[in-house]
Amino acid sequence: MPDHDQVIIELQRRVRELEDRLALLQILATYGPAVDSGSPAPAARLWTDDGVYDTDPTVLHGRAAITDMVTGELHQQLIHSGAAHLQGLPHLEVAGDRAVATAYSQLVLRDEASDSYRIWRTGVNRWEFIRTENGWQVTHRVNRQLDGSAEARELLRAAVDEPAD
Repeated sequence: MPDHDQVIIELQRRVRELEDRLALLQILATYGPAVDSGSPAPAARLWTDDGVYDTDPTVLHGRAAITDMVTGELHQQLIHSGAAHLQGLPHLEVAGDRAVATAYSQLVLRDEASDSYRIWRTGVNRWEFIRTENGWQVTHRVNRQLDGSAEARELLRAAVDEPAD
Protein backbone atom coordinates (compact mmCIF):
# COMPACT_ATOMS: atom_id res chain seq x y z
CA MET A 1 0.00 0.00 0.00
CA PRO A 2 1.56 3.35 -1.05
CA ASP A 3 2.14 6.10 1.47
CA HIS A 4 -0.49 8.75 0.56
CA ASP A 5 1.72 11.64 1.65
CA GLN A 6 4.47 10.40 -0.67
CA VAL A 7 1.99 9.99 -3.52
CA ILE A 8 0.78 13.58 -3.05
CA ILE A 9 4.35 14.90 -2.91
CA GLU A 10 5.22 13.06 -6.12
CA LEU A 11 2.08 14.31 -7.87
CA GLN A 12 2.86 17.89 -6.79
CA ARG A 13 6.39 17.53 -8.19
CA ARG A 14 5.07 16.17 -11.50
CA VAL A 15 2.41 18.90 -11.83
CA ARG A 16 5.01 21.61 -11.17
CA GLU A 17 7.29 20.14 -13.84
CA LEU A 18 4.41 20.05 -16.33
CA GLU A 19 3.47 23.64 -15.47
CA ASP A 20 7.11 24.69 -15.92
CA ARG A 21 7.32 23.01 -19.32
CA LEU A 22 4.07 24.64 -20.43
CA ALA A 23 5.29 28.07 -19.30
CA LEU A 24 8.55 27.61 -21.22
CA LEU A 25 6.67 26.56 -24.36
CA GLN A 26 4.50 29.66 -23.99
CA ILE A 27 7.59 31.88 -24.00
CA LEU A 28 8.81 30.27 -27.23
CA ALA A 29 5.33 30.55 -28.73
CA THR A 30 5.14 34.24 -27.79
CA TYR A 31 8.38 35.32 -29.47
CA GLY A 32 7.24 35.05 -33.11
CA PRO A 33 3.89 36.83 -32.75
CA ALA A 34 5.52 39.55 -30.63
CA VAL A 35 8.29 40.37 -33.10
CA ASP A 36 6.18 39.80 -36.23
CA SER A 37 3.48 42.17 -34.98
CA GLY A 38 6.15 44.76 -34.16
CA SER A 39 5.28 44.66 -30.45
CA PRO A 40 8.52 45.47 -28.62
CA ALA A 41 7.20 45.37 -25.04
CA PRO A 42 5.92 41.76 -25.12
CA ALA A 43 9.11 40.65 -26.89
CA ALA A 44 11.40 42.41 -24.39
CA ARG A 45 9.43 41.12 -21.37
CA LEU A 46 10.44 37.57 -22.30
CA TRP A 47 14.00 38.40 -21.17
CA THR A 48 15.37 39.27 -17.75
CA ASP A 49 16.50 42.90 -17.37
CA ASP A 50 20.07 41.87 -18.19
CA GLY A 51 19.18 39.11 -20.66
CA VAL A 52 21.29 38.51 -23.75
CA TYR A 53 20.26 37.67 -27.33
CA ASP A 54 23.29 36.53 -29.33
CA THR A 55 22.29 36.40 -32.98
CA ASP A 56 25.70 36.36 -34.65
CA PRO A 57 27.17 38.84 -35.45
CA THR A 58 24.91 41.03 -33.28
CA VAL A 59 24.71 40.56 -29.52
CA LEU A 60 21.86 42.37 -27.79
CA HIS A 61 22.23 43.13 -24.07
CA GLY A 62 19.11 43.88 -22.04
CA ARG A 63 15.49 44.61 -22.75
CA ALA A 64 16.19 48.05 -24.26
CA ALA A 65 18.36 46.47 -26.95
CA ILE A 66 15.64 43.92 -27.77
CA THR A 67 13.10 46.74 -27.95
CA ASP A 68 15.42 48.62 -30.32
CA MET A 69 15.78 45.53 -32.51
CA VAL A 70 12.00 45.14 -32.85
CA THR A 71 11.48 48.82 -33.61
CA GLY A 72 14.60 49.10 -35.78
CA GLU A 73 14.54 49.87 -39.49
CA LEU A 74 15.64 46.42 -40.73
CA HIS A 75 13.10 44.55 -38.62
CA GLN A 76 10.31 46.95 -39.53
CA GLN A 77 11.10 46.48 -43.24
CA LEU A 78 10.92 42.70 -42.84
CA ILE A 79 7.58 42.66 -41.04
CA HIS A 80 5.97 45.26 -43.31
CA SER A 81 6.86 43.17 -46.36
CA GLY A 82 5.58 39.96 -44.72
CA ALA A 83 7.66 37.91 -42.28
CA ALA A 84 7.13 34.96 -39.97
CA HIS A 85 9.56 33.97 -37.21
CA LEU A 86 8.79 30.27 -36.70
CA GLN A 87 10.03 28.19 -33.76
CA GLY A 88 10.28 24.43 -33.98
CA LEU A 89 9.19 22.13 -31.19
CA PRO A 90 11.96 22.42 -28.59
CA HIS A 91 14.03 19.90 -26.71
CA LEU A 92 13.50 21.01 -23.08
CA GLU A 93 15.62 20.34 -20.02
CA VAL A 94 14.31 21.64 -16.68
CA ALA A 95 16.50 21.52 -13.58
CA GLY A 96 15.00 23.31 -10.61
CA ASP A 97 14.87 27.04 -11.30
CA ARG A 98 16.85 26.84 -14.54
CA ALA A 99 15.94 25.45 -17.94
CA VAL A 100 17.32 25.12 -21.46
CA ALA A 101 15.39 24.79 -24.70
CA THR A 102 17.05 23.89 -27.99
CA ALA A 103 14.98 24.42 -31.10
CA TYR A 104 15.15 25.10 -34.79
CA SER A 105 13.90 28.43 -36.08
CA GLN A 106 13.08 29.75 -39.51
CA LEU A 107 12.52 33.22 -40.83
CA VAL A 108 10.04 33.05 -43.69
CA LEU A 109 9.67 36.09 -45.94
CA ARG A 110 7.03 37.01 -48.48
CA ASP A 111 8.22 37.34 -52.08
CA GLU A 112 5.85 39.92 -53.52
CA ALA A 113 7.00 39.38 -57.11
CA SER A 114 5.94 35.72 -57.14
CA ASP A 115 3.20 36.08 -54.51
CA SER A 116 4.86 33.32 -52.51
CA TYR A 117 7.03 32.77 -49.46
CA ARG A 118 10.62 31.64 -49.10
CA ILE A 119 12.70 30.49 -46.17
CA TRP A 120 15.32 33.19 -45.71
CA ARG A 121 17.11 31.75 -42.69
CA THR A 122 17.11 28.48 -40.78
CA GLY A 123 18.90 28.32 -37.48
CA VAL A 124 19.34 26.50 -34.24
CA ASN A 125 18.63 28.27 -30.97
CA ARG A 126 19.65 27.62 -27.40
CA TRP A 127 17.35 29.44 -24.99
CA GLU A 128 18.43 29.58 -21.33
CA PHE A 129 15.81 30.41 -18.71
CA ILE A 130 15.60 31.21 -15.03
CA ARG A 131 12.59 31.16 -12.75
CA THR A 132 12.05 34.67 -11.39
CA GLU A 133 9.42 36.22 -9.14
CA ASN A 134 7.61 37.07 -12.40
CA GLY A 135 7.80 33.50 -13.70
CA TRP A 136 10.20 32.04 -16.25
CA GLN A 137 12.30 34.47 -18.28
CA VAL A 138 15.07 34.22 -20.87
CA THR A 139 18.58 34.90 -19.59
CA HIS A 140 20.43 34.04 -22.79
CA ARG A 141 19.49 33.08 -26.33
CA VAL A 142 22.04 31.99 -28.89
CA ASN A 143 20.91 31.79 -32.53
CA ARG A 144 23.25 30.25 -35.11
CA GLN A 145 22.46 29.67 -38.75
CA LEU A 146 22.53 26.10 -40.02
CA ASP A 147 25.17 26.87 -42.62
CA GLY A 148 27.37 23.84 -42.05
CA SER A 149 29.29 25.46 -39.20
CA ALA A 150 30.52 23.39 -36.29
CA GLU A 151 29.10 25.93 -33.81
CA ALA A 152 25.51 25.29 -34.94
CA ARG A 153 26.01 21.53 -34.77
CA GLU A 154 27.49 21.86 -31.26
CA LEU A 155 24.35 23.64 -30.05
CA LEU A 156 22.30 20.69 -31.30
CA ARG A 157 24.71 18.11 -29.92
CA ALA A 158 24.65 19.72 -26.46
CA ALA A 159 20.90 19.17 -26.32
CA VAL A 160 20.99 15.46 -27.01
CA ASP A 161 24.35 14.12 -25.85
CA GLU A 162 24.53 12.27 -22.59
CA PRO A 163 26.35 14.26 -19.87
CA ALA A 164 29.96 13.24 -19.32
CA ASP A 165 30.68 11.34 -16.09
